[in-house]
Amino acid sequence: QLQASGGGLVQAGDSLRLSCAASVRTYNNYVMGWFRQAPGKEREFVATMSRNGGSTDHDDSVKGRFTISRDNAKNTVYLQMNSLKPEDTAVYFCAASRGTWGMRRHGSSYIYWGQGTQVTVSS
Repeated sequence: QLQASGGGLVQAGDSLRLSCAASVRTYNNYVMGWFRQAPGKEREFVATMSRNGGSTDHDDSVKGRFTISRDNAKNTVYLQMNSLKPEDTAVYFCAASRGTWGMRRHGSSYIYWGQGTQVTVSS
């Protein structure tokens, strides 16, 4: 249902843009989010965008460096990542939720998940 792409190996300070194409009906009925999981750590929230794109929420650890966006005409959500740091190294997952905006940071609210794309930032 969700296909993420755009990961890779970069140096600290570089940029990457992740994309996630969704093959779901009524894509604009879904809150779209990005999560990540580093080796040995639990999955964590990164960013999310409301159904119409009018609202966003970014975790403090990425605020000012990462930007989520979506193109409802293309059923695609993006994560622009600038000023990458080694601690950003993780597998990044996109996800789709039909839940309320109040639950946007909770992984349990998301019903569709992409396969993950690896982002590795070297120092």
